[in-house]
Amino acid sequence: MTVYAAPVDDMRFLLHEVFDVSTALAGLPGLPEVDADLMDAVLGEAAKVCEGAVFPANAVGDREGATLTDAGVVMPAAFHDAYRQWADGAWTGIALDPAYDGQGLPRVVDFLVTEMVCGASLAFSILPGLTRGAWRAIAAHASEDLKRRWLPKMATGAWTGAMALTEPQCGTDLGLLRTRAEPAADGDGWRLTGTKMFISAADHDLTDNVVHLVLARLPDAPPGTRGISLFLVPKMLPDGRRNGWSVGSLEDKMGLHASPTCVVNYDGALGWLVGEPHRGLPAMFTMMNDERLFVGIQGIGAAECAWQSAAAYAAERLQGRAPGGPVRPDLPADPIVHHPDVARMIDTARATTEGGRALAAWVAIQLDRAEHLPPGPGRAAAEDLVALLTPVVKAAGTDFAFEACVAAQQVLGGHGYVRDWGVEQLVRDVRVTQIYEGTNGIQALDLVGRKLLPDGGRLPQRLFDLVRADLPGMPADLREPVARVLAASERVVETLQAGLSPTAAAEAATDILRLFALLSYGWMWGRMAAAAERGDGALHAAKRKTARVFARRVLPEAETLTARIAAAAA
Repeated sequence: MTVYAAPVDDMRFLLHEVFDVSTALAGLPGLPEVDADLMDAVLGEAAKVCEGAVFPANAVGDREGATLTDAGVVMPAAFHDAYRQWADGAWTGIALDPAYDGQGLPRVVDFLVTEMVCGASLAFSILPGLTRGAWRAIAAHASEDLKRRWLPKMATGAWTGAMALTEPQCGTDLGLLRTRAEPAADGDGWRLTGTKMFISAADHDLTDNVVHLVLARLPDAPPGTRGISLFLVPKMLPDGRRNGWSVGSLEDKMGLHASPTCVVNYDGALGWLVGEPHRGLPAMFTMMNDERLFVGIQGIGAAECAWQSAAAYAAERLQGRAPGGPVRPDLPADPIVHHPDVARMIDTARATTEGGRALAAWVAIQLDRAEHLPPGPGRAAAEDLVALLTPVVKAAGTDFAFEACVAAQQVLGGHGYVRDWGVEQLVRDVRVTQIYEGTNGIQALDLVGRKLLPDGGRLPQRLFDLVRADLPGMPADLREPVARVLAASERVVETLQAGLSPTAAAEAATDILRLFALLSYGWMWGRMAAAAERGDGALHAAKRKTARVFARRVLPEAETLTARIAAAAA
């Protein structure tokens, strides 16, 4: 069986010893003072819910799955109790605006709580993850009337949210979208007609309402993406009537069986415009960017469960003797954790997972700064860094996660391939994180085309300056390899700026993103290793060991990446 213990001590290490979050966020306008004790208490209570309610529902939910009935989507029975406990704690809204019934805590705390629920159950995590993203899009772009009507119950978890973009003929290319919106006869809202597909959590029986954000075209819409508007289309209307949309079918998926992925038919469904006409795509990207970070965190959570499960199995499974001689002569064979190749897989998965957690938490701190600092250089720098690193968090967090889950399956051998042990579910579930909310290839193109080149490379230069400033404080075994990756990343940006052809840049994009992931993760490990040098506990010793693993086993990949990038450029 898989095991999952929320990594609360690791998270506290980041909050207090690596980033000193209480000081970093002190005095931000509109953000309440949050001390270490409060953050620790929140993490502790979240761990209880995730370990005690969400994680036990995960395997049961996968076996039972979501089903479609005449009344709508029925969720696995185990998810009902888990969601009730989640909603009772109002966990969805811990970092949302108190003006609309959120709790107003920092985003960094929310990111760490989100990782816990993702580690406990990827399928379950989609419900609060999509709700938060929809909430933020409505809060940023809707009228005050819509915000007052819909946001409070979404913040408390009484209602959930979903986004409806994809259609049978369009996914990434939303300019091909056909769903249309006509003025309602009584002048109150719009009537939407069309079909959407791949809509996660579009319907379920865990809450009384589901609020869709739907992209559609007004009658006078210009062609292409310039003619797309955004609409709020709930399942239940304010007067208690059922709205005019229905679930046509559920996708029969490789994984995430407990998360309904729906084909939705809008048949004159009533909705209300969010933001300006024909400006729906920028409004939707408020949600999309939030979801991309969330999906990266999904990967980190799944990878944490994977390496924990592999480590627990390897500590008990007896097979053969360690190459250096018996480690447990009192037993008929040694635990396989003492076989170097097994240890390599577990340690590497742990190193990339903890590096991803640190990067996501650091980006969350920048989100807090971007949202609460007044306009000026500090806010601009934070916004730049969030924009630069969002595709990195999403793609690297999920690529490394899939690698970690496959490695865990390999550690378990045949037991990793059968359902009874649960690791095969992790492999099935995490796979889609590399695909949805923009495939990782799209993230790479976004990084190369939109983030590295504009304004003379302003965004990557901000990252380079931060890494260079931290190099002197890193232990030597991190300092030198991170410096080499920094130099390689700078050369890549120079190559792009020199005029690399669009075809060559697109060919190299995935390798470039992976290189920036190694730089970002290496930087985080340099900071964690420096903090670990100042402590003398078991956790600090583990961090020092894992930092060496990252330096020795993961960072050397940069040499292969730079060779492939150079080949594409040639």
